[in-house]
Amino acid sequence: ERLRTELMTCGDIVSTGRYPYTGTLGILSEKDKEKVRKALETVHALDLKDRDFTAISDGQRQRILLARAICQEPEVIVLDEPTSFLDIRHKLELLSILKKMVLEQKVAVLMSLHELDLAQKISDMVICIHGDRIEKYGPPEEIFTDAYIHELYGITSGSYNANFGCLELPPVLEKPEIFVIAGNGTGIPVYRKLQRQGKAFITGVIHKNDLDYQVARALAAEVIGEEAFQEISQENYDQAKKALLKCKKVICAIDHFGIMNRKNEELLKEAEHKGIEIYKM
Repeated sequence: ERLRTELMTCGDIVSTGRYPYTGTLGILSEKDKEKVRKALETVHALDLKDRDFTAISDGQRQRILLARAICQEPEVIVLDEPTSFLDIRHKLELLSILKKMVLEQKVAVLMSLHELDLAQKISDMVICIHGDRIEKYGPPEEIFTDAYIHELYGITSGSYNANFGCLELPPVLEKPEIFVIAGNGTGIPVYRKLQRQGKAFITGVIHKNDLDYQVARALAAEVIGEEAFQEISQENYDQAKKALLKCKKVICAIDHFGIMNRKNEELLKEAEHKGIEIYKM
């Protein structure tokens, strides 16, 4: 039967981590009490010490339970999905505490996570479980690749981007009637909004080292890309112009053109000359 924590403070909960080290009477020594205090301090929860454990938030409870484990002075901590049901702030706080323990106290932390973005950023080594067996083991740089994550999870709808550690929904498979001129990351919110609205689009000319290019490959019906650090070639310009003239609308997400993307400004002028409907962000 699960223990009930009515009338127990957060300090009481953390103190239970020290009882295995007490004598026959189970009385905490001053040394034990200091370890409880330090554990609460480690998880930034000293202010919760006298609060009713049942009256605090899920994120606060996670910190208190972690403090209970810390005050046992373990060499290894095993956590089962510790970030589940936590908002993003408390996820980051909890994982930051764990990473600090690993680096400063040399505690080994073994935990299961379903959040790929968090696992990629915090893990030193990753074990991939497929069904009931270990399929792969290695550092995150080897595990988190587009190809392997698609294979591991059997992703057929949408895509995973290892550079960003994020998922993208599948592109709209219709005839595109919108051309997006973007660059320097300005296109990403436009691409995602169009995808949410179920509108297919073409975008270009985007340099392949641009943030926009990464997302455009996942969401656009067609991407006209240029090699990194190169001025837009006449060939790519002509390809983009041909695609643009087939569209009914043009969205320009950038308000500045430089040497490298000067031909995108020419695309915008071409759309104006042909009387195509233009939206500027």
